[in-house]
Amino acid sequence: MIALNTSRRLAAVAALALAVTACGGSDEPAGGGDGNVTLRVSVWNLAKTPEFTALFEAFQQANPTIKIQPVDILADDYPEKVTTMLAGGDTTDVITMKNVIDYSRYSSRGQLLDITDAVKSTDTSKLAGLDAFDVQGKYFAMPYRQDFWLLYYNKKAFEAAGVTMPDKLTWDEYAKLAQQLTREEGGKKVYGAYHHTWRSVVQAVAAAQSGGDQLGGDYSFFNDQYALALGLQKSGAVLDFGTAKAQKSDYRTQFETGAAAMMPMGTWYISGILEARKKGATDVEWGLAPMPQRPGGTEVTTFGSPTAFAVNAKAEHADAARKFVQFAASQAGAEAITKVGVVPALQTPEITKAYFAAEGMPSDELSKKAFEPDKVVLEMPVSEKASDIDTILNEEHELVMVGEKSAADGIASMNERVKNEALD
Repeated sequence: MIALNTSRRLAAVAALALAVTACGGSDEPAGGGDGNVTLRVSVWNLAKTPEFTALFEAFQQANPTIKIQPVDILADDYPEKVTTMLAGGDTTDVITMKNVIDYSRYSSRGQLLDITDAVKSTDTSKLAGLDAFDVQGKYFAMPYRQDFWLLYYNKKAFEAAGVTMPDKLTWDEYAKLAQQLTREEGGKKVYGAYHHTWRSVVQAVAAAQSGGDQLGGDYSFFNDQYALALGLQKSGAVLDFGTAKAQKSDYRTQFETGAAAMMPMGTWYISGILEARKKGATDVEWGLAPMPQRPGGTEVTTFGSPTAFAVNAKAEHADAARKFVQFAASQAGAEAITKVGVVPALQTPEITKAYFAAEGMPSDELSKKAFEPDKVVLEMPVSEKASDIDTILNEEHELVMVGEKSAADGIASMNERVKNEALD
């Protein structure tokens, strides 16, 4: 099973555009029944996100009277753009929920259609991430993919350093390995690891592995993870945060060019690296390992977040939109995105086997083991206050990482600001 190449994706987009023209716009029936319907679906970076095209093609083949019109938005602009769209009464039928923070905000504002009946009429026993969309017993979205964080590593970099990736790492062992792998090569520095600028790289993993509450207002459980991140930065084993932020570093470029030997990152990146290797854009020989753990832990605990589709409360074609949302969460939807290296929310042994059978996937046992963590904690809990708290935590995180505040002072500010600005 192979990731869609660029020409096929462009052809698919062109076909979708022709379908929209042929449907005649406002004369379409509102449902998904006998006549043709054009269903508008918000997405981000369509040309670089093969899962959308794979899903749209599969859905249209199964439902020939419904055509998909992607509403393509830049990934960095997506949350703000969708927020503006919904506030302005936009009628795009299906809204992709990029994260649960946005979902909690939109659902609490009444901007998403209640699809509890669709969820309860579906066998969701193997649908990972569904609990994140439970709002007091009601559902306004269904997940179609479930990502979690693990460790990517460059096999050639390990060979060059004469080391082997262990089956299980503590964070202290990870730090020592990152320092050992840091070297000069061809006049350029190769870092032992790359930590992206998202706060989750420090904060979400700390919460998941310590049992800390990111909504609680006491962030002392961040201490150990900040000590690790700042220590690696000070030693030069990772690109410093300020440089990464100023240069708007692309984590894909850091790993695919061999600039970093290890990288904690989400499973969504697998589809990207598969596509890059298929195009010849990178020759990195990569593998997967479980996320490093706190000392003394017996289980592999990581964090992650589902991605879902929701029906706009003002959708023009609500029935067809519901049908698409259910399809994306179904076996057929899971099979479609598995083929392009995306982890589906529907998780069965058969799906996992098919996933690792995709062309370019690593076949070693450690990579497969990385795909079976014992526990995946939600990256950020669902709450009406989650968006405000996320903003505060991110602001303070950046100040700590660029050295404007010590970790202790930053954590103290987080405690104070969350209690005063979000929880009161």
